[in-house]
Order: sequence, then structure tokens, then C-alpha cells
Amino acid sequence: MEQTEIRAVIKYFFIKGLSSKDIKSELDNTLGDSSPSYTTIKTWVADFKRGRKSTEDAPRSGRPKTATCKEIVEKVHKIVLNDRRSKLVEIAEAVGISTERVHYILTEVLDMRKLSARWVPRLLTPEQKLIRKMISEECLARLQHNPVDFLRRFITVDETWIHHYSPETKQQSKQWTAKGEPVPKKAKTLRSAGKVSIGMLRVFFS
Repeated sequence: MEQTEIRAVIKYFFIKGLSSKDIKSELDNTLGDSSPSYTTIKTWVADFKRGRKSTEDAPRSGRPKTATCKEIVEKVHKIVLNDRRSKLVEIAEAVGISTERVHYILTEVLDMRKLSARWVPRLLTPEQKLIRKMISEECLARLQHNPVDFLRRFITVDETWIHHYSPETKQQSKQWTAKGEPVPKKAKTLRSAGKVSIGMLRVFFS
């Protein structure tokens, strides 16, 4: 049951003449673990005794709804599009609203989520992808022509740079992504400012 519905039931039992303890017992029998606490029931009974009619929450003072007006939403959207890794605190300070409102605008109004980048072995250019495709097709053709000779002669090789830096964590890679946009990607190995003195390592498998 909704909170307002439970309060309406409390009000009904109060008008009927039941005490707070009796109301608590009735609600426990019906709602079980979802029953409100005795203190809550006692508070509402006291309010009804003082003449309260409504079961709705009293209006609260706070930031007006203009915090989510069209202009504010557009400002938040522009900041995020400019830097997908913007933090809620940074956006809130730039726009002048609370972090709670910023989170609401991003998730509910703009329907965005902050996702960690998906790791891929390499971020290849179109030219690099084409070269790898051509090499793979050539190797496949040689394998089909003479499998025994191909496997006897074929040597695989891999190479990598040894970097001296701390890799980016998944938390650091998070980006604001709108619904329908692809998940952001990042290569497992990124270029650092320098290389260790041993240079490049090559590993061969025969």
C-alpha cells in the first residue's frame, strides 16, 4: 500500500474510535512486515486529534522546480556533451543547482547513464583494419592450398610496448551515455609519455 493509503486507514480507525495500539494491531494483522511503526501511527493519530484532515505530506521548503526548467536542462546537456566524464559535483557547481537535481536531469530527463568503457585489444584505424583483413585472407588462402607446408612454415609473432604508468581504472573510464548510443570503448594498452630503456619486446611462437 502507498503511504497515503495507509494514513487514510489510520484516519478511518481513528474516526471509528480505535486507540493507537489497537490501530497498530489491526495493521500488523493485515500488512505484516509492511505495517508502519507504532510511533508513526501515534504521530498521525495525534495530528488527526488536532484537526488535521489531509493524509498527504505537508509542503516542504526547498529548491523550486525551476531547477529543472528547460534552460537548466540545456546547460547540463551541453556540459555533458562537451565532457562525457563530467562529475555531478562539477556540473552542479557550474550550473548552480544541487547534485541531486543534476542526477535527476541526466537520468530521468535526458535518459543518460554513466557507463564504464568496454576494453578492446586495440583501437584500430580503418587502414589498420584493412591491412589485417588482407593478411588474414592471404594466410587462409595459403592454408587451403597446402595445409601441411603452411603449418610447418607459419610463425606467429606479437609485440608490445612496456609502459611505465598507472592504467586507467573502470571507474575513471565512466562516461555519460544516452540511450541508444554505443558503449564507449578504450584500448587495453594506451601510449604513455615514454618507454622503458629495454625498448620493444618481441615474442615468437613456433
